[in-house]
This record gives sequence, structure tokens and C-alpha cells, in this order.
Amino acid sequence: MIFDNRPCDLGEGPLWHPLREQLFWFDITGRRLLTQAGGQAQDWTFPEMVSAAGWVSRDELLIAGQHGLFLFDLGNGQRQPLVALEADNPVTRSNDGRADPQGGFWIGTMGRNAEPGAGSVWRYWRGEMRRMFTGLTIPNAICFAPDGRSACFTDTVTGRVLRVALDAQGWPVGQPVAWLDLTAEGLNPDGAVIDADGVMWLAEWGAARVAAYDPQGERLRVVNFDAPHTSCPAFGGPDLGTLFCTSALQGMDAAARAAFPAAGMVFAAASGTRGQREYRVEIGAAAP
Repeated sequence: MIFDNRPCDLGEGPLWHPLREQLFWFDITGRRLLTQAGGQAQDWTFPEMVSAAGWVSRDELLIAGQHGLFLFDLGNGQRQPLVALEADNPVTRSNDGRADPQGGFWIGTMGRNAEPGAGSVWRYWRGEMRRMFTGLTIPNAICFAPDGRSACFTDTVTGRVLRVALDAQGWPVGQPVAWLDLTAEGLNPDGAVIDADGVMWLAEWGAARVAAYDPQGERLRVVNFDAPHTSCPAFGGPDLGTLFCTSALQGMDAAARAAFPAAGMVFAAASGTRGQREYRVEIGAAAP
């Protein structure tokens, strides 16, 4: 079903805030943060593109902007710069991101025109910002195993989802390895989230669906939505059993938009499982 009927050019970054029991999401190219509160639509517009968020407190989000992370107060709309993100590179912008179980925040960057190899994946943790992976074109599918011992991400253009081990502080150990290969099917992995049982729910751009894959990479089921460009899922609702999914109008011509009038909207479906609670981002510096 349609959860929110406001079309986004590039809907992304859904976040279920566990304290507010409220879904937030972004229209990246529209430079908007959107939500619903008490059934009422609400949004904020920013001077730069914004793409992903993590929660810090009931009223404060960490938001990934075009060239930096900042704190945003949902009550008064004030923002506080936190750390730069490729501020010296006019080619790139932020893309997919998510908080990890250790309190860090992973964020991918990419070229504004998807310039090959221009992107990276960074991690912010307790005051430190570190680039972890480089040479990516469209980083996506950042998500974490329930035990916090591994992370996944993709470079969408490769058709493969990678997995990398994490140490106790949440930093990668060794090199990522291919975990899920969708190239034979011509599928484009986009945003993803892992549920409480370790099953990955992956939006497949261009396929109008979110597909669930078990920890061995076997497809369990698909949830179809009435929008070709499904972009990112999130679990929410009182029991974390609702699967939300953002979508996009980007790349659709007039005929495609007429055929899919709900494209760009946010969808919701019963998942039949339980998601992980979204992790809180730790802002303070590490203890000496």
C-alpha cells in the first residue's frame, strides 16, 4: 500500500526513529527531509542535497548532507555542522548511509553524475571520520548483521553485494568479499536492511521490488511495489514488522510515469518478520 503519496525525484534513506515511532526519509535531489507526524505530512528543505540519517536523541538527527555530516534539531529546525565529507571534491555528494551496532555511522559518496569510481564509503565514530573503501561508482546497501560482526554494501553498477568482517569497535577487518551476485539476472542492488534473523531485504532498482535473501545468499521471497525504481527499505511500526520502501521518479520518461502513477512515493507492506531496531549514533569522542 502507499504510505505517503508525495512523489520524490530520488526517494532514499528511510529511517524509523525508535523513540518517536516515526518514519523519516529523503528526496535527495529535491533537497528535502520528509516525515509524517500524527497523520500529518511534514518536510524540511535544505540548501544542499541530503541523503541519509541516524538518530542521536528524540529530537536530534545526524544527517548526511552533500559535503558534510550535521546535527539537525527536529523541534526548531536548527543545524550544527559536525564533520566535513569530501568538502574539497565538487564532483561528489553523499548517498546511502546507516548507523551501525557500535554507534558509528557509515555513509557512501558518489559522483553527482555517477562518474565511474568517484565514490567512497566512510565511517564516522565518536568524533573520527575515516575513509574505508574507495573507487566506487554508486555505493549502496549499507547494512549490518544482528551480531555486529559484519557489514554489507554494494557498488550498484557491479551487481554484487559485498560483505566485510568488523572488529569490536565496528571497523572493517580484511577485504570485502562478494556475498551476493545478481549479475546473471541483470538486477541492480540498491538500498538494503537486515532483519533480526539476519535476512537481508534488498531494494532492486528497476525491478519494482524488495527481495529477501537469507545469510547464505538464497532468495527467500520478494515484495512487489507499484514503482519500478525501488530504492531503499526500512523496518518500522510498533512491532518492527512493517516493511517501508522509498522509490524514485528519476530515469522515468513520461510514458513510464503515466504507467506507474505511484512512482516516487513511499510504500508499506507487512513483512512477516521483525526488523532490527535502528541504532543510535554516538557523537561524543572516544574515552582516552
